[in-house]
Amino acid sequence: MNRRRVLSLLTCFILTFLIAVGCNQINPDAISETSNAQLEPSELTVSAAASMQDAMKAVGEMYQQEHPNTIINYNFGSSGSLQQQIEQGAPVDVFISAAEKQMNALETKGLLLEGTRQKLLKNEVVLIVANNNSLDITDFQDLSSNKVERFSLGEPESVPAGQYGKEVLTSLNIYDEIQSKTVFAKDVRQVLSYVETGNVDAGIVYGTDAKVSDKVKVIATASADTHKPIIYPVAVIRNTQNTEAAKEFVVFLLSEKSQAKFEEYGFKRN
Repeated sequence: MNRRRVLSLLTCFILTFLIAVGCNQINPDAISETSNAQLEPSELTVSAAASMQDAMKAVGEMYQQEHPNTIINYNFGSSGSLQQQIEQGAPVDVFISAAEKQMNALETKGLLLEGTRQKLLKNEVVLIVANNNSLDITDFQDLSSNKVERFSLGEPESVPAGQYGKEVLTSLNIYDEIQSKTVFAKDVRQVLSYVETGNVDAGIVYGTDAKVSDKVKVIATASADTHKPIIYPVAVIRNTQNTEAAKEFVVFLLSEKSQAKFEEYGFKRN
């Protein structure tokens, strides 16, 4: 092979190599755009039953440690009130209710993102008094006695804990009898507050609410056959603007580590 042919082949090889390298170079602008997309935070609004307040914040902190670019805003309240807010168009991404009734209502109206509804947790109904309460109250039946002057219960129509409490008292045939001494509350945490401050002699809350307070004690736990199963369903709201982030958050709530954290706060796995 003569020298001219060798040089020609070598030149072709070098040109081919340079073209290949040039084609495979990544555009710096593309890197910048990708990085910005990854760093851009997503923001989720989570409406959850008042009884979940402490546990949700703890689980949310775990989530944000793994997803630092996601901001979570919480809206806690009675499940009935939260349901109404969603029906009226409130910007909510994820909803967790303390009963299936409210979630059923939203699903019937087509307000849930199809395929995202899940059963998240379970709870118990308990009767509580303040730690310094000297009344001889030992069970739910004592609410109808003269020992109790005032008793608090969540509003049954809008507060799931009140709904379950009413079922327990009705099964004992004392609900109507104690109406005159019942102080209805806007949510289960208000019932807890009434008992803590001594504004009422006793109250019905969830076991999880009693667990987070060092000012009350549980004196009775309702038998499971006196009320419907206490199921906490979760779902993504159809009008969410953060579909993938909302779905990912629900998956995280159902994960083993999240369930274990919920158990620390007294919830039970579904």
